[in-house]
Amino acid sequence: QVQLVESGGGLVQPGGSLRLSCVASGSIFSNVAMGWYRQAPGKQREWVARISYSGSTNYADSVKGRFTISRDNAKKTVYLQMNSLEPDDTAVYYCHVLGVWGQGTLVTVSS
Repeated sequence: QVQLVESGGGLVQPGGSLRLSCVASGSIFSNVAMGWYRQAPGKQREWVARISYSGSTNYADSVKGRFTISRDNAKKTVYLQMNSLEPDDTAVYYCHVLGVWGQGTLVTVSS
């Protein structure tokens, strides 16, 4: 059974940076794609970024050029480096794989 634990959220000023981490348990991590999603207050959950098992990446238009997804298969960890953060990036960020969700980590962008 896969379990996901996110960390790294917090309060940051506009223009700042954060790096989120998602640690996975289970033996399938290196063979599957991983994704980051987010849910802002009062809005539906939306896809943010995806990384394949081989390292190919895709991004939502709203974060392209500012966010970078990466993975360390040895550590069973996927990262989301977020730069040039904007107030609209405020949300709970979730890690996702094969229908399994983490508990989320809150990112607040505010001055």
